[in-house]
Amino acid sequence: MQKNPLTSKVALITGAARRIGAAIARTLHEAGMNVILHYNASEEAAIHLSEELNAIRPHSAIAIRADLQLLESENALINQATEVWGRLDALVNNASRFYRTEMGKVTEYAWNDLMGSNLKAPFFLSQAAAPQLAKTKGTIVNITDICVEKPLRDYAIYSVSKSGLDMLTKVLAKELGPDIRVNAVAPGSILWPEGKNSLSDSDKQKIINKITLQRAGQPEDIAKAVLFFVRDADYITGQVLMVDGGRML
Repeated sequence: MQKNPLTSKVALITGAARRIGAAIARTLHEAGMNVILHYNASEEAAIHLSEELNAIRPHSAIAIRADLQLLESENALINQATEVWGRLDALVNNASRFYRTEMGKVTEYAWNDLMGSNLKAPFFLSQAAAPQLAKTKGTIVNITDICVEKPLRDYAIYSVSKSGLDMLTKVLAKELGPDIRVNAVAPGSILWPEGKNSLSDSDKQKIINKITLQRAGQPEDIAKAVLFFVRDADYITGQVLMVDGGRML
């Protein structure tokens, strides 16, 4: 029987406590990886997920808190992550912020907050992780957004930040190759926004009407795309895979 290629390998997923991040963690764990669940504010959810995964396979998951807006936290997170199992094979830059920034009302705080979370943090975390990933011929997967092709009205800074992450994917692929592969997954309508960004049922239906497959996606759709890049895409780097049900057609 052929050995599972991901057995004993280690993945760090940022923003792993909830939503898409949690689905990615579960999928990589099910595929055989040990997982490091990064969180910032969602401590209870992160610990619960860690306990859930460890119940399936003992000593296979750990939750680590870090505020990725703080530069020193990124280096500390990589150091902590590497110490757990003595290696790092995959970094999934999933953590991000999402909220409206209407033109004419944009503040410097919003610019720094969104750009810091969605672009600066993935850059410096990738830079910190690169020496460890190079040792294992590892990979980085960034989670972008289909808005890199078509910006969202009233979400100017978010759209710019994710567009920057799209370019960062290509930059890192060139800078870190051949030892590290870097790719991205761009979700379409997967989970509806929460809180102040929530949509009415009619607005949701208008979006679904624009999707070729006529339905919203699931977090697992993104997780399976991440798994493909981590496990199966040995000769793919610098690419962005849109998982949008055909919305951009």
